Amino acid sequence: MKDNNPTQKGMASKVTRYSDEELREFKELITDRLEKTRTDYEQLKDTLSLQGDNGTNDTSPTFKLHEDAGDMFTREEMSLHAIRQRKYIEQLENALIRIENKSYGICRATGQLISKERLRSVPHSTLSIDAKRNIPDI
Repeated sequence: MKDNNPTQKGMASKVTRYSDEELREFKELITDRLEKTRTDYEQLKDTLSLQGDNGTNDTSPTFKLHEDAGDMFTREEMSLHAIRQRKYIEQLENALIRIENKSYGICRATGQLISKERLRSVPHSTLSIDAKRNIPDI
C-alpha cells in the first residue's frame, strides 16, 4: 500500500497559519479599519434618517422638482453605500473572529496562507489571489 502523506515521507510540513505576532499586526489593522468604517456607517445612517436637519426638511419649497429628484437619487446612492459599509463591517468582524481562533489568513479554497500583501490591502480576504482567479463567475 502506497503512503501519500508527505509528513510521513520525511518532508517538512508547510506553515499553515500566521504567528501570534503577525496575527496581532493584522488585528490592529482590522480594528483600525473597523473603527473608521463604523464611524462612516453611523454618519450615513444619521444622514439618511435626517438627523440634524433641525426640522427644516418640510419647509423647503416643493416646486423644485429637479432638485427633489436629485436628492432622492443621492439618498438612494447613500443607502446603497450604507448597505455596503454594513457588509464590510460584518466581514471585518468575521476576520477578527478568525484571528481569535487562529484561522485568519488561510485560504478557504486551498488551505494555504494568503499573502500578507493581499491581507494588508483586503484584510477580510478568505481566498488567495490564485484561488479567487480560479473561481468561476456565477
